[in-house]
Amino acid sequence: MQNAIISLGALGLIFGLILAIASYIFKVDTDERVEKILEILPGANCGGCGYPGCSGYAAAIVTDGISVNKCAPGGADVSSKIAEIMGVKADKSEKMVAIVKCRGDNTVTLTKHEYIGVKDCVAAAITQGGDKGCSFGCLGLGTCVSVCAFDAIKIENGIAVIIPEKCTSCGKCVEACPRNIIEIVPFNKKVHVTCRSTDKGAMVKKVCEIGCIGCKICEKVCPVDAIHVENNLASIDYDKCIQCMLCVEKCPVNIIKGEPKEKKVAVIGNTCIGCTICKKNCPIDAINGELKQKHEVDTEKCIGCGICVDKCPKKAIELVKP
Repeated sequence: MQNAIISLGALGLIFGLILAIASYIFKVDTDERVEKILEILPGANCGGCGYPGCSGYAAAIVTDGISVNKCAPGGADVSSKIAEIMGVKADKSEKMVAIVKCRGDNTVTLTKHEYIGVKDCVAAAITQGGDKGCSFGCLGLGTCVSVCAFDAIKIENGIAVIIPEKCTSCGKCVEACPRNIIEIVPFNKKVHVTCRSTDKGAMVKKVCEIGCIGCKICEKVCPVDAIHVENNLASIDYDKCIQCMLCVEKCPVNIIKGEPKEKKVAVIGNTCIGCTICKKNCPIDAINGELKQKHEVDTEKCIGCGICVDKCPKKAIELVKP
């Protein structure tokens, strides 16, 4: 018995020695900057940066030299602190936010049957397809709500609604939505087509009162070619959109929503040479004047789009508050 105990003890000592040597030989040195960055990161582990949690992102910054401003929940403050640790400059990143491209709630969309099943959008999409008549619309069962770590989504009247002030653009809701109706867009762009249906107009009207019917009115009135209808659905080029609100005002089904930017109107100064370039380019005929005469702006019509400002060869036009 005593020999057995001594043998086991000896074996334990030998194995411990082997493990100690192995840990020394295969030791992986950890850069202390990884730990410092982890202390700064918010710890949400949302995956919005594209890496498996905050630890994965911290390691990638140090080892791969990726951008320090990929943490949406942390924002500019966290980015600047990480940049200080890494000895680099934090590039200014544009704030992004999620939007739900559907407004077909229970008051305006057709209900095809009563859905009885798991309260999960993915499950509903796979089985009965949900209870709404539109095959492109929000299922409203809250899968996006369950994956949002920032309490930035809620369900109202059977449809998901984003709370922009809370959204960090992590993208979890985008990944979770089986209908692909959630999109990440620039926060400062306030005009959106809130529909994803590519059905023809007649079919859309059968299942939803406020779905896009592909009429192309928005495309025709846009002064900067920022909105086009393809496959029966309007879409906005956010790089071009100046938020003039003409598409919002003219949309016959009220599916384009927007918040106007600060109201400004064009004013033409005394350096105007009456070349008529501004008049020819004004999308709403708000500029009056004859060739070689100083032009004037009809401020009641002017939408402050700024096209005349850009086109004036003499820089004689500016936008001002009315």
